[in-house]
Amino acid sequence: MQGLPHSTETSGPLVDWVKEGLAKQNIILPSLTLVPLSGDAGMRVYYRIQEQAGFLVAASPQNQSAECVQTFAKVAAALRQHSVMVPEVYALDAERNWMLLSDLGETLFGEVLTEESVNMLYSEALMTLLQIQQIPDECVALPSYDRETLRREMDLFSEWFVGKMLNYELSDEERALIHSTLTYLEDQALEQPIVFVHRDYHSRNLMYREGIAPGVIDFQDALRGPITYDVVSLLRDCYVRWQPEQVRRWAITYANMAIELGLMPAVDEDTFLRWFDTMGLQRHIKVLGIFARLSLRDNKHNYLNDLPLVIRYTLEVARQYPKTQAFAQWFERELLPIAKNAAWYSDYERAGSRSSEALA
Repeated sequence: MQGLPHSTETSGPLVDWVKEGLAKQNIILPSLTLVPLSGDAGMRVYYRIQEQAGFLVAASPQNQSAECVQTFAKVAAALRQHSVMVPEVYALDAERNWMLLSDLGETLFGEVLTEESVNMLYSEALMTLLQIQQIPDECVALPSYDRETLRREMDLFSEWFVGKMLNYELSDEERALIHSTLTYLEDQALEQPIVFVHRDYHSRNLMYREGIAPGVIDFQDALRGPITYDVVSLLRDCYVRWQPEQVRRWAITYANMAIELGLMPAVDEDTFLRWFDTMGLQRHIKVLGIFARLSLRDNKHNYLNDLPLVIRYTLEVARQYPKTQAFAQWFERELLPIAKNAAWYSDYERAGSRSSEALA
């Protein structure tokens, strides 16, 4: 995490600031120890306070805009107002990008997901998502997930995954193929109903809390955009895979609830599943670029282990639709042979498979 310490902190400006923030909560600590947590895909570093449970300290690079922590606090307030369990912001220093937050616990959804628990846990996660999606425009001003943003994200695929990771030089014809594919995916996204989009709603950004709704984190990049974005992020998670028929059932259950709540019109199943599939394809094409960038630019190489599953999602969906089949065929013909020689590669057709699926 560039520009930030990774070690335990017992003194310095951040420690002094945390002491002041705790004092405002009537907690006086003459000394304290900030213990860094393992990092995520972002540039923010999180610490726990060794001497005082229940709090997290977040520190972002000071070269980031002050809007970073201000946006987090603004979105957190809107979510809490609508009964979504997110961290409470106790103190904020916009100039130095520091926050003192409530701690939602240590157990991520992904750590407790099993074939026995997944139906219950995903039911809770989908109900929480529907709460989030009902937050009205006037409650919190969010940027729009417009065509330019969708394209800028997907362009990471050509730049970082194709160009820099695979060292593959695209021809004009290949660039035209990619352009037409991405335009189709943008069109599919933009015809959907617009709601509050968390933008990274998956098993590593949900905190398990036994018997109650999950805690939600990492929401500072929220936008107003396509209704299927977050549900496909959850059900086709880049870190965990479930059998396609399970995913379809969950998706249709979610769609029926969204229709009942008035979040979208009563579209037929084929329309909703097309939206769901193509939105997931947009996300996974983007993620191929993001995971490559995390490794090459930010030295976060663990994400490379998840590339085969993202490739699997990408090809499984792209093969299904006439407007994306040429992209899938090109990917298999030109990119897969290169990817198979990479140290991170494993058989994408088996990526994420569980023993029960292998036996099915």
